[in-house]
Parts: sequence; structure tokens; C-alpha cells
Amino acid sequence: MLKILTVFGTRPEAVKMAPLVQELNRRPDQIRSLVAVTAQHREMLDQVLQLFDIQPDYDLNIMQQGQTLYDVTVRALEGLKEVLIKSNPDLVLVHGDTTTTFVAALAAYYRQIPVGHVEAGLRTHNKYSPFPEEMNRHLTGALAEYHFAPTQQAMQNLLKENVNPDNIFVTGNTVIDALKATVKENYVFTDPLLNKIDFGRQRVLLVTTHRRENLGQPMREIYLALKEIAETYPDVAVVFPVHKNPAVRRVALEILGHLPRVHLIEPLQYEPFINLMQRCHLVLTDSGGLQEEAPALGKPVLVLRHTTERPEAVAAGTVKLVGTEREVVLAVTKQLLDNPQAYRAMAEAVNPYGDGQASRRIVDFLCYKFHLADRPPEEFWPQK
Repeated sequence: MLKILTVFGTRPEAVKMAPLVQELNRRPDQIRSLVAVTAQHREMLDQVLQLFDIQPDYDLNIMQQGQTLYDVTVRALEGLKEVLIKSNPDLVLVHGDTTTTFVAALAAYYRQIPVGHVEAGLRTHNKYSPFPEEMNRHLTGALAEYHFAPTQQAMQNLLKENVNPDNIFVTGNTVIDALKATVKENYVFTDPLLNKIDFGRQRVLLVTTHRRENLGQPMREIYLALKEIAETYPDVAVVFPVHKNPAVRRVALEILGHLPRVHLIEPLQYEPFINLMQRCHLVLTDSGGLQEEAPALGKPVLVLRHTTERPEAVAAGTVKLVGTEREVVLAVTKQLLDNPQAYRAMAEAVNPYGDGQASRRIVDFLCYKFHLADRPPEEFWPQK
């Protein structure tokens, strides 16, 4: 029996690890699956746990008002020490690039427990962008034994860093697994405002912004571009789930709060957000994960950042890296609104991030590595 402890702490991690936890739970004859959450983000994490019916075996509940990266790091490291002593797993699985991810890998390393890194190998090669995620991912990779790269490009990044090729496996991204289980054709929103939007007649722009490096003037530039778009196109509506950070909310309300077809709403839970994205026309975001999710639904993505750790999407044509300057954001958005051919080129491009089978591949690979299966599974190759 292989004992695997899966550790995560934020909503994005939970979304991407939930289908993997479910896959582990489908192998009770081979695997004992345990889950630990740091609750680095409490409320948003709980929403995903409920949606995917995951009950953690260990909950550190570390979130505090006004917490800093120092606070999260110290509390998670101390808490996970005790979890690892109690659970004594054969393997720890972590995901991506959060502080929880890096700290869990470090805690496992201190106890000489191998680490499997899901969504490994993404790189911008700028340690301050995204911050602190780029270095969290680098450091986790240095500590990990097994590297589950979502794409061939991510695998190449790891090979350039001299990672043992026998321990790299290309899986696709587990977020596509989660997405396919969540989109519903006749989904009804609990928010009456969203149910009133005529998605058939209005072109809805879905907007999210939250990155630390965009706070201040970059966000003002983005919101001024959105203001001009809303004032120029009468058939365009903007739906903007506004991050709870006061620095984001203050500027969003100042610039966009008075516009009739700009809807500033509270952050959405994962299920309504994904179903909103499925109905929108275009996504503008500084998020990393949406660069993978939206193209799976045929939605072009304009990335409001100057760097991306997901160059495969840029190369595939599913996203455009536009930065934060008002004139650039405005020009590229107008191009997609005015030019149906340019829009279709992005909407119909092949998403390079997965086929919904990443979780199965990861568990099959681990079963092979731990001598519970005779042969490894086939790696993920995107369709041409």
C-alpha cells in the first residue's frame, strides 16, 4: 500500500489538485490517500473542498488577517512538520507555485520524504515576475523527486536545469480535468445580476486582476482602457469579480464603478466562475491559471502582464501577452472586437494544456515508479 499525502493551501491549488485527489481515492487497493491543507486562503479554499467533496485529514487553518509571506511560511512549515510526523507518508504531492507548495516541499525534504511536483517546469526566468511564485516554483523543483510537467515546453525547461529525465513525465494540466467536471450546459447562477445578462446579444468581457506587480499605476492603466471600451461599444458588457484586496477595489470603484454596463461583483466561487467564463466572449486577466482554462472553452485571453510562465499558450495563439499600458490594452481588445477573423483565430486555436486525463497519468506513473504497475503510461501530446 502506497501512502500519499497531498498538500495544498489556496483555491487555485485546490482546483487543480481536486481531480488528482479523486483519482487517488479510486485506487484504494493500491493507495492510501491523505490530504493536508494549510488554508493559506481559507474561505476560497473551503468552497473548492465542498464542490469536489474533499474532506482534509489535516487542516492547519493558518490564515490570519493581514498575513505576510513571512507569516504564511513560518506557520505552514511548523504545522506541516507535525503533519508529516503523524502521517509518515511515502510521498508528498504538491502543486505549482504557492508559498504552501514550496514550504510543503521543504518540510518533506527535511524528513527525507520524496516530493512529487504537479505542474512542474513553468518558467518566466525573472525571479520577481510573478512574485513570489516564480521562485516558489524553482525552489520546489529543486527539492522534488518527481516532476509532472504539463507540457513539452515545461519538460524542456526542467531538462535544461539538469533534472533527471527518468523522473520527468508530461501529463497535461489537471485544471482541464477539473474544468470538464464543472461546466454545465444549463447552469443557473445564484447571483440575479448574472442571470439577467443577455449573453446572446451582449459581448461580455470577463476581467480579473490581482497580481502584486500590477498594483498602483498598472491597474489604473488597465481600468482606464476598460472604461473606454465600455463607453465605445454599446453591445459590450464587462463582468469584473473584484479581488478583495483594498488596493484593487479602491481603483476599480473609482474608475469603473459608475459605468452602467460594467458590473463590479464579489469574487465568485469556482463553479459559477467557470460557467461564467464558458458564456463570455473574451477574457482579460493577469491570472496564470486562466491562460490554461479559458482556451479549453474556446475563449481568447489577453494577459495583462509583461511576462508569462505559459509560453505554450502564446505560441499556440490562444493568448496574447499585452502588458498593462492603456493604449496597448485598448488596441488589442478593439482588434478582437472589430475583427471577427482575428477573434476566430484565437478562439479556434488548439489548447496545448491537456485532454482531461492528467490526473490518471500522474497516478499511473506513480504506481509504476513504486512497483505497483508493470509499465508507465503514455505521456500527453497535444493534438495538432
